[in-house]
Amino acid sequence: MDEDRRIAAADEVPAEGSLLFAVRDGRAGGRADEIEAVLVRSDGSIHAWENYCPHWTDVRLDKGGGVATRDEELLCRKHGAMFEKDSGRCTVGPCEGATLGSIDVAVEDETVYLADERYEFVRRGPGSDGDLSSRGGIGF
Repeated sequence: MDEDRRIAAADEVPAEGSLLFAVRDGRAGGRADEIEAVLVRSDGSIHAWENYCPHWTDVRLDKGGGVATRDEELLCRKHGAMFEKDSGRCTVGPCEGATLGSIDVAVEDETVYLADERYEFVRRGPGSDGDLSSRGGIGF
């Protein structure tokens, strides 16, 4: 894999929580906005999801300290929504049945690479401080 698409060593992705990174639409004429994403572990696999709750897309799941998890699911601290780590499907909450946006990644030689041709890798870590919404906890 191309070193420009390297996100992290596989052992840097925590068993609980997430590893935050950013991508940009790499297609000609595509939007130039950065998109934050998270890497998460589930049953020995690593998955990447866009870092927002589909209920309110200005709410980040990982604000820089890792996504909260409960019972092997990702938790939106704003709404209490729960998402399966391996499918991104919301199982409980105001967006039940919705799915997190997926970003294709590949693991080769114990390294995680961006495999999604729609995007180019920008950086690891958050792009801004805190939540993009009102910064509240669970509440509707």
